[in-house]
Amino acid sequence: MRITVSEAKGQLTELVRRAEAGDEVILTRHGHPAVRLVPVRKAVDREARRRVLEEVMASARGKATPGPDAARSQDFLYGDDGLPK
Repeated sequence: MRITVSEAKGQLTELVRRAEAGDEVILTRHGHPAVRLVPVRKAVDREARRRVLEEVMASARGKATPGPDAARSQDFLYGDDGLPK
């Protein structure tokens, strides 16, 4: 959505709501884009993110089951001579 700065003065609250909802709001001056309203994104809490990832990895380690070594996982497809069965 494009709107002039002078028109935006009376509609600022609505324009802010629209920008927060994800709409692109561009204020124009003399027919040229001047400003874009965008929502402020919450900063990433790196410590909280790290804790969550560590919890997920610990949980996954407990659920993992041992299986064939990746280097040998396809051996059943080949005979003793190394050729496909």
